[in-house]
Amino acid sequence: MPVGSGTDVPAEDVLAEIAADYRLRLADGGTEPPLRGLKLVRDHRLGAVRLPRELGGAGYTVPEFFDHLIALAAADPDLAHILRIHYALVEELQLKPKRPGSDRWIAVVAEGGLIGGANAEQSQKSVGGNNRDTRLVATADGLRLRGRKFYSTGAQFSDYLRITAQDDDDSPTAVVIPVNRAGVEHLDDWDGIGQRQTGSGTTVFNDVVVEADEVFPLGATIGVNRARGALVQLYLHAVAAGILRALAADAAALVRGRRRTYTFATVDDPTADPQLLQIVGEIDAVAYAAQALVRAAAAELAPALEAARGTGIDPELEAAASIAAARVKVAIQEPALRAASRVFDAGGASAVQASAVLDRHWRNLRTLFSHNPTIYKARVLGDIAVNGADLPDSSFF
Repeated sequence: MPVGSGTDVPAEDVLAEIAADYRLRLADGGTEPPLRGLKLVRDHRLGAVRLPRELGGAGYTVPEFFDHLIALAAADPDLAHILRIHYALVEELQLKPKRPGSDRWIAVVAEGGLIGGANAEQSQKSVGGNNRDTRLVATADGLRLRGRKFYSTGAQFSDYLRITAQDDDDSPTAVVIPVNRAGVEHLDDWDGIGQRQTGSGTTVFNDVVVEADEVFPLGATIGVNRARGALVQLYLHAVAAGILRALAADAAALVRGRRRTYTFATVDDPTADPQLLQIVGEIDAVAYAAQALVRAAAAELAPALEAARGTGIDPELEAAASIAAARVKVAIQEPALRAASRVFDAGGASAVQASAVLDRHWRNLRTLFSHNPTIYKARVLGDIAVNGADLPDSSFF
């Protein structure tokens, strides 16, 4: 399937180019962001795959989108992660009833533009709440945005930013502004152990001018639009599934390329060693299971997203999607981390050389799983199973 409206380039060809660029960046130390990959995303309008064809997109269904996302993450997990907020906004723009300005930003997406954003603040005591220190202030000279965000994944690589803030009435709101507007400062201070080239550091807003038509009201969907929350949560685990796919390929290549073994191994040829083959088989099975779980949850997410686009938010469908996404997270975290560690048992001492960069899989997975910690998800799922409890009153779940 072509990846964007107006192009006949198959998705697999674009993904192959992205994967080749990722390998080059790894070989060069992995210190450069995926600028080539981002150009390919814009040129082939990967950011528009979830727009209907009549709006200039590729018309991907929800399951098709998640299959595409897993493949993208297998090619370059940093690039896939960078696009997370963009894809979430694409869904938000199509929510019924439409918010003011939605058509304007849909046109930007259809043309290949990327809309990043930032929500989290390190000053927030309760992560995921809707009370923020960033302010949208009405002054004598017009609206001004003031504040500081962290975990600004993808912000510096986007064309526009969706930023959440509190207005003068202390109500949560959002604005969409150009990434390079005067007063917007991107700090390259992300020092996470994984997902290192996602630009997930600080964005500062120093009295940034905001036009009235750039205000993006959040309306009454705060804490209700669970499907968007489920999307951004399941998205992370689709990235994890892509990482596991790449891990399984690396594990197989590692054993296939081994020329040495131990004097007390059961066979002389590593490719026939039953213990090494078992490790590779277990990693392959975890990768398969993660992909299957993401696909199953995507099938439960699809009705909620389609309803939100067609007739408006359906609370029951939204809740089912949110629970499905949480189950995926709880189910795959430990097997995934174990698989990423087991690859070293398949490779021996040479596998721990820094030049092999096999540690990147564990680091990237551990970083992804640190979003919205699993222990809280598991406790809520248990409360639902035992007591029929309601979901937390937050779309952040």
